[in-house]
Amino acid sequence: MAQKEGGSEQGRVKVEDSLGAKAMAGGPMAGGGVVVEVREKKGPLRAAIPTMPFPLAVICLFLNTFIPGLGTFISAFSVLCGARSELISERGVCCVFWLNVAAALIQILTAVIMVGWIMSIFWGMDMVILAISDGCRDQGVPQDV
Repeated sequence: MAQKEGGSEQGRVKVEDSLGAKAMAGGPMAGGGVVVEVREKKGPLRAAIPTMPFPLAVICLFLNTFIPGLGTFISAFSVLCGARSELISERGVCCVFWLNVAAALIQILTAVIMVGWIMSIFWGMDMVILAISDGCRDQGVPQDV
């Protein structure tokens, strides 16, 4: 997996440099630099999206596609039924439920101007992505989703 560039090998496993930045194992490094790990910071509404079983996430995506906000509203009740969310440890189940209901209402009210409909579809896609990544995590599969 190593690449030759100017007589030197690059792409070797590099655990940490002097600055503490982590590099990806086996990943090519442009110009001898370091690949830094980046994590997305989510707002409270996005962090409140529950991690549901895959079939339920697909149903919510389908509902969000044709009736904006309905899938998000149903996902709010999945939080009360035990679905996990990144925000539950900080704010509690009740707050996460109401954040999801608020997201559903925003989607419904702004669907008239297409913003809510598009937001609703992206929300459903996030639900499916979370369900897939959770399924991979449970089975020990590397996460490249």
